[in-house]
Amino acid sequence: MKTNYVLIDYENVPVKSLALLKGENFRVKIFLGPKNTKLPLELVLAIQELGSHAEYITLETSGQNALDFHLAYYLGDLAAADPAGFFHIISGDKGFDSLIRHLKTRKISVARSNSIEKMPCFGQVPNSVDADGTCSENESSQPPARATLDDMIKAVIEDLIKRKTSKPRTQQTLRNTLQSKLGKDVRATDVDAVHAALMERGYVKVDGTKVTYTLPVT
Repeated sequence: MKTNYVLIDYENVPVKSLALLKGENFRVKIFLGPKNTKLPLELVLAIQELGSHAEYITLETSGQNALDFHLAYYLGDLAAADPAGFFHIISGDKGFDSLIRHLKTRKISVARSNSIEKMPCFGQVPNSVDADGTCSENESSQPPARATLDDMIKAVIEDLIKRKTSKPRTQQTLRNTLQSKLGKDVRATDVDAVHAALMERGYVKVDGTKVTYTLPVT
């Protein structure tokens, strides 16, 4: 079974839950800066529950990109010890991307995700999970994942147009409407992505607590 190494840049992504990483094939390292002295109880208990499969890496001194360098060192060390593993960087820092591109030229499976929920294992990417349940490298499946988001947006827009004057008028009712239209099995992160895309594309505008719409004319 392929091992998934999850390296979390806690300074950049202060995760609380590790519930998705309880599988036998996960190894977790949480990188803490010197200012990360108070951790949420949920995270502390989650680390304890994972036992030897998880550990803290604590920086004693601060400095520009210090945590990034530490994470990169451990990533290289792990990749040398287990080149067949799949390595996940949990960080919003795009500075890791050049390192990732280099490692991929060395046939190392590695990906950066903005959250644990968006790791290839758990995202809505077809064929992103091997038969044994581990993450797999599948760059060719990335475009379909984007199309899936576009399909959800299209379905939501069509529904909003049909509602005419009965469209949701607050953020909360809009979100509830999105969840209802997309289905109860759709992840909350996907609903958030659709909501963000609607605003980014100008279909939805928020002014205080009020929501207005500029939808395509059919």
